[in-house]
Order: sequence, then C-alpha cells, then structure tokens
Amino acid sequence: MTEKQEIAMGKESDPQIMAFFGSYEDPDLQKFINEKGQAMVKISHRSDIAYEFKIVDSPVVNAFATPGGYVYFTRGILASFNNEAEFAGVLGHEIGHITARHSVIQQRNSMLGQLGLIAGIILVPELSDFVDPLSAGMQLAMMSFGREDERQSDKLGVEYSTRIGYDASEMAEFFKTLERQNKSSGGEKVPEFLSTHPSPEKRTITVAKLAEEWKTKMKLTNPVVNGDPYLRRIDGLIVGEDPKQGFIENNTFYHPVMKFQFTIPRGWKLQNTPQQVQLAPENGEALMMLTLAGKGTLEASANQLLEQYKLTLVESKKETIHGLNALLLLADQKQEEGTIRVLSALIQYEGMIYSFMGISERSKFPNYQSTFLSTVHNFQELTAVR
Repeated sequence: MTEKQEIAMGKESDPQIMAFFGSYEDPDLQKFINEKGQAMVKISHRSDIAYEFKIVDSPVVNAFATPGGYVYFTRGILASFNNEAEFAGVLGHEIGHITARHSVIQQRNSMLGQLGLIAGIILVPELSDFVDPLSAGMQLAMMSFGREDERQSDKLGVEYSTRIGYDASEMAEFFKTLERQNKSSGGEKVPEFLSTHPSPEKRTITVAKLAEEWKTKMKLTNPVVNGDPYLRRIDGLIVGEDPKQGFIENNTFYHPVMKFQFTIPRGWKLQNTPQQVQLAPENGEALMMLTLAGKGTLEASANQLLEQYKLTLVESKKETIHGLNALLLLADQKQEEGTIRVLSALIQYEGMIYSFMGISERSKFPNYQSTFLSTVHNFQELTAVR
C-alpha cells in the first residue's frame, strides 16, 4: 500500500468513526491534545504526513489510531490518566502504530469482513445486513495488532514522550492503574486498552526499564509529570455513560434530549450510538434497532425502508401507539441461506419519524414476535423520570 493510499484510507474512515462514537466537545482539552500531538509528531519517525488528534464520546477506556495520521482518545481513557506524562506515553504509543505502519501491514495481511456486533454479542451472519455502524472505518478502529507490534509501539511511546520532556515511567504506572481497576471490578471486564496487548506485568517492567534508558540517553534530569495541572484540565469531564445520550433505569431506556422512552426486553443487551440504538438477546438470534427515519409521511418512510433493505411487504396496518401515529409493516428479505422476517414500526413523533425494527430468521420469528411488539408498543413520550 502506498502512502497516498494509506492517507486516503484514514481520511475515508474518519467520518465513519466520528459518526459512530460522536465527538466529545471540550475545546480546551481538544486544544491540549492537539498541541501535544503535534509536538510529538515533529520528533517522530514520520513527521511528513498530517496528523489529526480527536476525542470521541465514549466511556470505554481506549485509544486507537488508523492509517494516515488519525489518533483517537475516548473520554473514558482521558478520565483514567492521573497526569500528563501518562497521557503522553499513550499518545506516543498510538503515534508509534502510525509511524510503524502497523494498520497498513495488518490491513494488507488480513482483509476484514463485516461483522454483526452489539454489546459483545456476535449475531447470526444473516442479520449482519441490518447492522450499519460496522463500516470499513469502524473495522479499522477495532483492528487489533500482534503483540510484537504492541511492544514496538510501547518502545516508540517511551521514546517520543521522553523526547518532548515527559517522564515515560509514568506510562508503566498507567498500566498498573488499569490492572487495579480490572481487579477491583472482579476481573469481569478487561479495559479495552489492555485486551489485545502484551501481559501487563511484563509490559510494566519493560516500559519502566526503557524509560530509565531514555532518560539517561536524553540527559533528562527533571522530566515532566504534571499531575495537578492535568487533573484540573479534566475537571468536569463526563465519566461513564452520558445521560444526555440516553440511559437505562429500571429496565427502561430513556432519552432526555429526544424525549422518548421504551422498555428493554429482559435478558437483552443494549448498545447506544449517535446513529442508532441496538438491542439483542444473548444468543444473537434476533436484533432490534431504533433509528431516525427523517421527516415526511409514514408511507414515504415505509417505501424507503423496503427499498433500503430489499424487503418484500407481507402486510401493513396503521396504529396509534400512546397517542402517536404509527405504521406497522411485516416484510421479508430473501437470502440464499433462507428468509429474514422484519417487523417494522414507523412512529411519528415531534415532527420526525422513528423507525423501530425487530429482525430474525423467519423460522424463529414466532419466538420473538411478541417481544418485538411489546417493545414497540412501549415507545412513548418522555415526560419525567421518577
């Protein structure tokens, strides 16, 4: 892959990634990250390409890079750093992936297929047609590297953060923090940043050793840590799920900004992104999606839906759901492996049309039809949360 192709890949992926996560709007924090990133780029092994540094609105503890100079930090990982030096170490690590062209090599060696993922559930392949967010850009964002690549990026992270004056040994302290967080939660959820990386214990020792070597090499007698300045900088940063984007309480999903609510089927998992809300049972045999279909008439939205997913209409009827005009469709999508059945409810609310779809294989549809209908019929205006 040429450098031109690499840059084009990153540029094409960026809007898809930002649409999936959403941007976290904090101009001062964004300015800080960009300034430190650009300072690090100047001393990196690939300073001749343009880099962009962005904060995405996700509570997950993660940072990742895509080809061509795009680096992303979640607000979740920014809330986990104790000082600027920890941040600088991870920043250098992600820039290291770009300078070593790890994404390009991985992309060349392994073409990723579309996957239907929701809240850790692998859906049956037949349903993946309906899961839009996992675009090529999101596949790049989710790409994992081999341990040797991660070790190389750790080395570069230590080098780059030391070269701009930071104490790279703090990067090792950050790995310890993540390990403590994992143990305190009973080890149920390994932070994303550690999940595909080398053994944290060995990694901590290696990074600490490298940091001392680079301090000596750079004759850095008073490396920067900046604990209090960093904590003041992230004061007010949203930790965990942002309630303005929707939240779950008593098995009900509430969206206070768009002012709607609906009941979540028991045992189903929910994934909320700026583009859509997805729900699925543990076995991955069914999928529910709530999206904005836009403005216009219910009939026009129905025709658009049928065309978009290549559905054949079985039946339709108009209903009123909690005082809201709705059009319910039953439709099929024929596939080589069989037929997918879709129950779609188009609901008019606040001048917009919401599309609620329940999807499963036709042979299993009767197992989920009552759940689909119950969820759809629970969609209503949000007036107040007790």
